[in-house]
Amino acid sequence: MTTLDRHTAPTMANSDRAGWAGRVLSGLVVLFLVFDAGGKLIVPDLMIAHSPPLGLPADTGFYRVLGAILALCTLLYAIPRTAFLGAVLLTGYLGGAVACHLRVGSPLLGFTLFGVYLGLAMWGGLWLRDGRVRALLPIVAGPSSGSQSGI
Repeated sequence: MTTLDRHTAPTMANSDRAGWAGRVLSGLVVLFLVFDAGGKLIVPDLMIAHSPPLGLPADTGFYRVLGAILALCTLLYAIPRTAFLGAVLLTGYLGGAVACHLRVGSPLLGFTLFGVYLGLAMWGGLWLRDGRVRALLPIVAGPSSGSQSGI
């Protein structure tokens, strides 16, 4: 084993594990969002009956439109080539959900911040499975990151 092999092997193994962890995390997010979108599309009356009062119209057409938007954004997120666009669109969708819950005073840690939790899992999964996203959003700056400000 050459020096190069010894230094790259752990990185490749860690990258593979991170990729799988990202796929699993993204898969769980997609699974949840598919069920949510499906509920809004297929049985909107049930969704309306079991949703907290958010001040949204109790109209099946409205919930079907929400379900269609969510399904389209989730599909974009699930496809690797369009995952970044899907994540951006889902972030907006989840932000709207957070705003609705905040407006009516839903419990903060449960209902209100659930969209934030889901968004963190969504972006975390994408970050783990896509090196381009890791390069765009580095968690730790590399040694050649430039100036050393004291901030």
